[in-house]
Amino acid sequence: MSSISFPEPSKDKHVLEEGSVFSPNFDANGLVTAVVTDAGDGTLLMVAHMNAEALSLTIETGIAHYWSRSRKSLWKKGETSGNLQHVTEILTDCDQDVILLRVNVSGHDATCHTGRRSCFYRRVVSADGKIGLVADGSPRLFDPAETYRGSR
Repeated sequence: MSSISFPEPSKDKHVLEEGSVFSPNFDANGLVTAVVTDAGDGTLLMVAHMNAEALSLTIETGIAHYWSRSRKSLWKKGETSGNLQHVTEILTDCDQDVILLRVNVSGHDATCHTGRRSCFYRRVVSADGKIGLVADGSPRLFDPAETYRGSR
């Protein structure tokens, strides 16, 4: 359990948007969206969610933690795969309802559970009135079947 607590977001828009108090605006489910980019080249790696505990642990440890909505549990990113996300910077948007993490990924430098560097490895395309997905050619940097055997 973390020792960090966050104040309620100010109702004063100027204080919220221009002030120096970090008061994440968690949604009705107690979550804030986290956008994750590579600290070196800015590549979008993933989008996830954090509850207050995940955000606190991220700040305290420097390793990204998230809230898994599907598993309903805290999740230390890369704990199983070895691809830990080492946080270099945390930013928030104007109304503090989105967190941006800039990270360096250890291990295989892969963020996606499919073994790829980024979770964004397919493009949405429209042709002949049909919409589909096309892979961008991102290689697998590790074998997910081997890495997650018995853990999912």
